[in-house]
Amino acid sequence: LYFARVLSNVLKRVLVKRKTVSGVTDLLSDILRWTIIIFGVITALQRFFNVTAFITGLGIIGFTVGFALQNVMQNFVSGIILLMQQPFKVGDEINVLNFDGVVLKIDLRTTEMRTLDGRIAILPNADVLSHVIINYTRSNRRRVELPLVVAYGTSPEQVRAVLQSVMKDVPGYVITPAPEINFTNFGNSSIELTASFWVNTSVIKVEFAKDAALVKVKEAFESQNIKVPLPSQMFYFKAEK
Repeated sequence: LYFARVLSNVLKRVLVKRKTVSGVTDLLSDILRWTIIIFGVITALQRFFNVTAFITGLGIIGFTVGFALQNVMQNFVSGIILLMQQPFKVGDEINVLNFDGVVLKIDLRTTEMRTLDGRIAILPNADVLSHVIINYTRSNRRRVELPLVVAYGTSPEQVRAVLQSVMKDVPGYVITPAPEINFTNFGNSSIELTASFWVNTSVIKVEFAKDAALVKVKEAFESQNIKVPLPSQMFYFKAEK
């Protein structure tokens, strides 16, 4: 009992320092305490009679129950790992299992999140833990990419100068990493390029920064008489004699 209490308190202090959720802290400290107590009781009973058969029976029952509830236990253990490692916390915006959204709740069995289109997704913790988790909130800098086209005959240097001037006026724009403007392809009716820059996500969301940038690019292209051609095709007809 003494060692169970001491080790349980030590584990609880460690988890509190790591800012683990209080429910998980209490759960793990209780599991450790009762594990030590049960081991101590079995060891004491062994001095008076053979408890091997009794323990074997408990093991068989435990194995049967564990096999029947393996999915539940898998999600339970995964929930504990998520709460201890904390790859995300409540309020973070993440991407997991092809869902983009904000985390609402982390239970021992499921993770609940509100997707960007307003749906509530309840995901099994085992599936969450076994897939790639992208935490947008922890990344305070994100890159914004603008796929653009300009007409043939447009000066590339003029386009670069206009875009660099425009991107600096977007709210949340950061100087480093430096913006990039790369011409990528000769299309059927236009030259294709990609402009990219970085923003501070604590100031503006990526989708809002992209919206603001595209509006400013359109205004700048119109003022500088830079044409954005529509897709076109040319047909030749041969008259038969």
